[in-house]
Parts: sequence; structure tokens; C-alpha cells
Amino acid sequence: MPYSEEHKQRTREKILKSALELFSRHGFDAVSIDDLMADAGLTRGAFYAHFRSKSEVYAEAITSAVSLRRLSEWQDKGEGQGHWLKELLLGYLSHEHVAMEVSPCPLAFFSTDVANRDEAVRHAYTSVYAGLNRMLTRILGHETSDGDEAIADHVLAATAMMIGGISIARALDDPQLADRLLNTCREHSEAILATGGRSRKGRRTATVG
Repeated sequence: MPYSEEHKQRTREKILKSALELFSRHGFDAVSIDDLMADAGLTRGAFYAHFRSKSEVYAEAITSAVSLRRLSEWQDKGEGQGHWLKELLLGYLSHEHVAMEVSPCPLAFFSTDVANRDEAVRHAYTSVYAGLNRMLTRILGHETSDGDEAIADHVLAATAMMIGGISIARALDDPQLADRLLNTCREHSEAILATGGRSRKGRRTATVG
């Protein structure tokens, strides 16, 4: 009896969840397909019913980035921008995220590894990073246009600081320095994004007046 589409989807999601966690902890080269399927509680044969190669599941783990889904969920709550932004930065630039006590963001955990992967993987990473910036820009209410590139640059700077902050904090063996780094990245990311919003409002006021 063939498996239902629902069963196939659940199996695929289990593989992707294991892929995200194992690749985040150990990197691409140190994780085999056997490792991946053992972590997911599945047989090696089941892997090829969903993916053609380890490189493909690696790329898919990036494109199914949890960070983008969280942004959508937080946006749907309709909370004030200031509160929402603080919650985003507190959750992302946290010791819990560094220690993978919450689902890791592949943009931060795969960043150095992706540079050595094939074109399809790098394209997947680029697409997710660009999507993160577009979504964050939209959620914060910055309607970018040809005349608003400076606002988009504020968002790029903030997301680079967020992702880089997590990547560096993971490599440090000094807890106090890591804590200082995360706090500084939160403060400056918030300031950068807030400045972008004020710049936009200022331009609108000048145009209307």
C-alpha cells in the first residue's frame, strides 16, 4: 500500500529537521547520509525517495529556514513595531540561539560552510538571505523604491550584524566576551533599523510639506 501524501510530507520534514540540526553542529563534510537518516529514525533508502543527494538536502534545509517562518508568525501578531523589533533581536541574538537550544538559523550556522559548497547551495543561501531582508523591510514598514535604497541598506547592515554576531559568538571560548558581543549587536541592530524608519518618515514629511 503506497504512503499517503501527508505521510511523505511528514517524512520529508523529519529529514529536513535532522539536516538542519546536524549540519548546523558539524558542517556539511562531517555528516553522512547514514548519519542524517539515523538521526531522523529512518532507513537510508527512504532518503532517496525525497532527495537526490546530500547537497540537495543541504540546500533545502537552508530554503526551509525557520527564521523566515518566525518573522511571518510575529508579523501576524500585529504587535507594535518597537516591541516586535526588541523581541526579534532578543530571540535571535541570544545565548540560547548560540547553544542551539532553539532551532538554529542556517544563515548564521551555515555561513562559513556554504562558501565551499556548489552553486545550487550558494544560490539557495543567497535567496534566503535576500528574502529575509525583503521580509524584514516589509514588516518594519519600509516600502523601498528606487529612491529608498538607503533604507534597504540599513536593513542589510542590521541583518549582517545579526548573522555575523551569532557566527562569531559560536566561535568564542570567552563567555563574557560573547555576552558583550551579543548585547552590542542587539543594541546597534535596533539603532540601525530605527534610524532607517526615521529617515523614511522624514522624507515623506518633506514631500508632503
